[in-house]
Amino acid sequence: MPLPIENKGSTLDCGYRVDLLVENRLLLELKSVKSIEPIHEAQILTYLKLSGIPVGLILNFNTSILKEGIKRYVL
Repeated sequence: MPLPIENKGSTLDCGYRVDLLVENRLLLELKSVKSIEPIHEAQILTYLKLSGIPVGLILNFNTSILKEGIKRYVL
């Protein structure tokens, strides 16, 4: 889903792309990586700040137990 960016009266219609947005309340970033790195955390925090959505989850599917691959972020 495209996440438009507005700055000083200019709008970029497709500045970022969010994986999933649930009811305009929860942002989901889907990953399949060895571990969640600081760059992934920076990515979701940027999306949360730009969208104004207060809660986001990173779901890493590259774990033996899915519960271990979920990280929650709140602004």
